[in-house]
Amino acid sequence: MKTATMHSSSSTNGASPAAGSGRATVTGGSARQAAIAAVTNYRNTTAPLDFRETPAQELFAANVFSKEKMRDRLPKAVFKSLMKTIEDGEKLDATTADVVASAMKDWAIENGATHYAHVFYPLTGLTAEKHDSFLSPNGQGSAIADFSGGQLIQGEPDGSSFPTGGIRQTFEARGYTIWDVTSPAYILENANGTTLCIPTAFVSWTGEALDKKTPVLRSMQALNKQAQRILKLFGHTDEALVSSTAGPEQEYFLIDRNFFFARPDLINAGRTLFGAKPPKGQEFDDHYFGAIPDRVLAFMLETERELLKLGIPIKTRHNEVAPGQYELAPVFESANLATDHQQLMMLTLRRVAERYGMTCLTHEKPFAGVNGSGKHVNWSLGSASQGNLLDPGDTPHENAQFLLFCAAVIRAVHKHQGLLRAVVASAGNDHRLGANEAPPAIISIFLGDQLTDVFEQIKAGGANSSLPKGTLTVGVDVLPPLPKDAGDRNRTSPFAFTGNRFEFRAVGANQSIAGPLVAMNTIVAESLDYCATKLEEATGGDPDKLNAALQDLLTQIMNDHGAVVFNGDGYSAEWHAEAEQRGLLNLKTTADALPVLKSPEVQELFAKYEVLSERELESRLETYLEQYCLTVHVEANLTLEMARTMIFPAAIRYQSELATTCANLKVVGFEFDTDTLDRVTELIKYLQDGIAALEDVLLQGEDGDLIAQANFIRDTTIPAMNFVRKYADELEGFVADDLWPLPTYQEMLFIR
Repeated sequence: MKTATMHSSSSTNGASPAAGSGRATVTGGSARQAAIAAVTNYRNTTAPLDFRETPAQELFAANVFSKEKMRDRLPKAVFKSLMKTIEDGEKLDATTADVVASAMKDWAIENGATHYAHVFYPLTGLTAEKHDSFLSPNGQGSAIADFSGGQLIQGEPDGSSFPTGGIRQTFEARGYTIWDVTSPAYILENANGTTLCIPTAFVSWTGEALDKKTPVLRSMQALNKQAQRILKLFGHTDEALVSSTAGPEQEYFLIDRNFFFARPDLINAGRTLFGAKPPKGQEFDDHYFGAIPDRVLAFMLETERELLKLGIPIKTRHNEVAPGQYELAPVFESANLATDHQQLMMLTLRRVAERYGMTCLTHEKPFAGVNGSGKHVNWSLGSASQGNLLDPGDTPHENAQFLLFCAAVIRAVHKHQGLLRAVVASAGNDHRLGANEAPPAIISIFLGDQLTDVFEQIKAGGANSSLPKGTLTVGVDVLPPLPKDAGDRNRTSPFAFTGNRFEFRAVGANQSIAGPLVAMNTIVAESLDYCATKLEEATGGDPDKLNAALQDLLTQIMNDHGAVVFNGDGYSAEWHAEAEQRGLLNLKTTADALPVLKSPEVQELFAKYEVLSERELESRLETYLEQYCLTVHVEANLTLEMARTMIFPAAIRYQSELATTCANLKVVGFEFDTDTLDRVTELIKYLQDGIAALEDVLLQGEDGDLIAQANFIRDTTIPAMNFVRKYADELEGFVADDLWPLPTYQEMLFIR
């Protein structure tokens, strides 16, 4: 690996000549040198923050039209009506909309807003906005600020220009955004003003969901309905809304923007398509939880400040395992709100990074050979009266209600393992799953020693004890003894129980958490439905029969579905062989996993609980397959372009230098070993052959339907890209440093 020489620079804001001017006037090694110079001479130009001036607790939700602000600004009857919708899941009283809109407008204008925006989440997985001004002409030469209940409740963006999977054609353009009262409006700040943002659902003129939010809300409704049946069996009749909750951990990389703009692959694909392994990677484990660099910490502090103002309950920050990788994690919230906040979090990370001369990369695998980035979604369910329904307590074998909810999750994951794999399938996640602390594509559940022991007892006929948690003694007098968890954690498990929740670790860092939440909510709703029906039939309404019926049901569930429980090493070859014997699926790629969405079982599941109609589900399958094909197609074209116009010319120039040197030495009578020239020539030939083969693949194109195209990409296009990369990366280890055109892994990951 090459180490570039540092050059002095007069830059003080981190902008390289190429990036600053927007013109690619600096090429080859000089472009790298300019980027390195700009990075090493970077000076922060943002004003320092002072949390003493405004403490964090005062910042929290400052830019949110929160319950507290609504209580202060709305008539009591209107506020009470809204709270019944937000907290109890009752239907929204549309007659209150004008009052709410007026109060919301006044609050927004007081905070500098000139426009309002209906914010929605199309099937791209990104955030979309339509901005409208509060001002309306009054016909007398001036304007008034106006915002009605109708404008609050409903907007009309284009319903056909987003991917819809065939639900809406170009000539069928009408779509509606609908105010989601359960996700509070907020102010989004800009250097030149603010905008009132209103979270909304996005549906077609026919009422079909075109977005990520609508199915989340439907799935939460289905989960509440079935959970109420279970709670009623245990004598809880208050009907407090049972809501799924989520706390997604966001992993991401930071690199200097000068490096980013010198890499066409990062600009266009979000990941590096070329790059040799650096001499040092993450093998020393020195980055994980290490001291956070000053520039990065300054970025984190400002990011957290912005997120706090938006009411996002950020809790944890730290260095992650790979160099240049970090994590940000909030505490639990209602699943719908957590989904919206997760989108805001990614947007804020990217925007604030720019202020510090950096780019935030949320791609699942921006750098080969080091850890990828996940978005571990911690999931649970509970209500205001019952608390967390997945909290086992100190003696879980005695907690019958917990055991039933936990067993329902076990059954759901086993029965619908293919669906869980499908909702985390993407071109980016294919590079991540299966190594470097990312779980394998085989969906299994880690329960830990204590719960595994309890459920093994249940399987054998009845649970009579729980493994004690115990005390951890370190052997140092000045260190106090600590309470020890009853089981370890497993970082290779895709679906792990971690104390009072399940952690879905297979979700990719760049994905919306909506799809995984829809799947988890719906499959658990189906499982609770199954359990409630069995218990209702067995007890006939007699509570004295519940314990015996519950024992029979739990035993049956563990006998039928216990195969999904695995506490060992998810990476081992032995587990892959055992998983196959257990009948667990191993859908290794997106092309393998996405077709699960068209299976009759999945279609029936979503239709039965009114989460997604068959047509809505088909639209998602088509959209996600199309996104997979387009993503890899862009990457393949980039691979071809960069190999042809950047890497091949650099290699040829170096080959020419070597050949000239050999020839000159021969003229003056020196024999010169040509091994290096021979190897470089051989690698160039392989690279040239790979470029030609990839070009043929792209000219050939993919025939057939989208599934056939995805299979072609998996089997033909990606191997052709990998062939080109293999020899390009090997050439990086030979070509003279001053000729190599791309910032290297060593530079991007370690210079900041």
